[in-house]
Amino acid sequence: MNNNNSARSSRSSTGTDSTCLEEQRFGWLRFRPQWLQCFCTAKWALFWLCWGGALQGLIVNGFVNVNISTIERRFGLRSRQTGLVASGYDLASFVCLVPVTYYGGRKGASKPCFIAIGLLLMGLGSLIFSLPHFLVGSYRATIAEANLCERDGQANQTMEAVELELGESLTWTVWLFFAAQLLHGAGASPLFTLGVTYLDENVSTKMSSVYLGIYYTMAIIGPAIGYVLGGQLLLIYTDFVTVDAADLSLTSDSKVWIGAWWIGFVFAAVVCVLIAIPIFGYPKSLPGAEKLQLAKVSEAHTKKTAQAKAAGAEVGQLPHAVLTLFRNPTFFFLNLAGATEGLVIAGFAAFLPKQIENQFGISPVISALVMGLITVPAGGGGTFLGGYLVKKLNLACGGIIKMCLLATLVATVFTSCFLVTCPNAAFAGVTAAYDDKQMGLPLTLEASCNANCGCSRSNYDPICGANGVMYYSPCFAGCGQEEQQETLKSYSNCSCIDQSAEATNVMCESSCKSLPYFVALCFVLMLFTFLATMPALSATLRCVQDEQRSFALGLQWIKVRLMGTIPAPLIFGALIDESCVLWHESCDAQAGGACLVYDNFYISRYMWLLALVGKLCSVLFFLGAWWFYKPPSEPSNAKKENQSEI
Repeated sequence: MNNNNSARSSRSSTGTDSTCLEEQRFGWLRFRPQWLQCFCTAKWALFWLCWGGALQGLIVNGFVNVNISTIERRFGLRSRQTGLVASGYDLASFVCLVPVTYYGGRKGASKPCFIAIGLLLMGLGSLIFSLPHFLVGSYRATIAEANLCERDGQANQTMEAVELELGESLTWTVWLFFAAQLLHGAGASPLFTLGVTYLDENVSTKMSSVYLGIYYTMAIIGPAIGYVLGGQLLLIYTDFVTVDAADLSLTSDSKVWIGAWWIGFVFAAVVCVLIAIPIFGYPKSLPGAEKLQLAKVSEAHTKKTAQAKAAGAEVGQLPHAVLTLFRNPTFFFLNLAGATEGLVIAGFAAFLPKQIENQFGISPVISALVMGLITVPAGGGGTFLGGYLVKKLNLACGGIIKMCLLATLVATVFTSCFLVTCPNAAFAGVTAAYDDKQMGLPLTLEASCNANCGCSRSNYDPICGANGVMYYSPCFAGCGQEEQQETLKSYSNCSCIDQSAEATNVMCESSCKSLPYFVALCFVLMLFTFLATMPALSATLRCVQDEQRSFALGLQWIKVRLMGTIPAPLIFGALIDESCVLWHESCDAQAGGACLVYDNFYISRYMWLLALVGKLCSVLFFLGAWWFYKPPSEPSNAKKENQSEI
């Protein structure tokens, strides 16, 4: 009898084990062959998640941000409007984080499935982001001529036809961009919450920082690749399929050049689908995850109550879980520090390329390359170095917070990089007088030299005179003749320059040599900013109970978005608009038009003040997190031995 019971028990145990093993196999539905199981490891899971994290950065922080100024010019948008577009990502993340982390973090939920569905949503968002290019007409195809100074009035009829074409309002496209960003935000919400906890659950405590460091490094490298690749795509004319830019005598050096901003989004949509397929194949937990969880030692903040234990055990008690986490002072202050860091990072990610472009008088292509050169070594290296130092120094939770505090203090000093500025380039009627007669008078585009030309402000086609001064258009420069060359146009008989001097439709070269100093200081600022990101994440995971980690990350990201990354582009965009000194006129009075010239002094001071205030707040909040942290009592020797073996 006993033998029969033993046999039945053995068969039952074997059946349960085989079921568990089947659930921990890599594959899709019933297709889980043995040759695919080599991918069912933490290293391969990290590999595919790194691609997902890099894609998120490539699209949202790379392609979107590097194309902000191009999209503003192409569709006549202001920085306030593109700031709304940029904040759409974080708004959707804010809405989706609670349900995603709460339901995705429950026992038995498949985190890889949530992540893969998110990647598909990101791909759909990228397709929608590229739609405005296909829904509007060709850019500048109708204004190859009729922009000269003709004092006999013969050009009036032609100019009126051109103005009708140019005056068409395209500000409705902002809502299409906004909808695409909402999908980007919803799709990315599982990546850095469920993705982080999935890795943390399937590796040892000692290796967790290394894995997460690599994961977040790829998330930083993604935007860097986006800046470089997006910048190179801007060398291609936006309507290259139907229009030859040479026929318009336009080059990428022209102020009115619009690059092929939309190609990157179509490419990213395809890659999102391809990366989602292998992630769909991962099980809820990898083989050996249970043994690792048993060996881990909790470093949670020690002020525990009966409610805390109940909140961890009863998944359905959402209000209790929220209250328990918010009563943890270390978690609370780390959240606030994350919010202020998020405010600074999100604001600069959206508008720093534009600030560099306008401050140092370089093209969007060069600006994108500069951002890429800063972001790859400083952002990626800082993130990886932060995770490595936590492992190398074997830091506990309190030591990690100290490291974040020191890194943020150094970064605060180097916000002074934004005080490195260049004077505004000479722009006739905007930052410089046309001639000595206009000296001391209010600057206007109209002057005696172009008074009878019948020029239109809606036709912005800037040229650079031989005297090194920019002019709004050949007409406003008083140019009477145009000669079309292979890649550019040259103008002569310009009454506002010199009858013998010429002008070309390119930007004047800046005489300011401050860019290398700015790049060096900004590099250090970014290095120490991202040096604290990985340790701050590790501290957040360690200062809460194991059962609450997914939910804690979700709540943290809600705070970061609500108080940091959602308002950041709106605040930065509004202040950048305040520093505009020349707007493009549009028939839509409410929407206005894109800014054509910024005041370099004010735009740099606004950026510096935002960075300095944000960093000082981060220092205070990291100090509060360290001050209130109470480490747990020494773990038992048995647990120590188990942890050292992993």
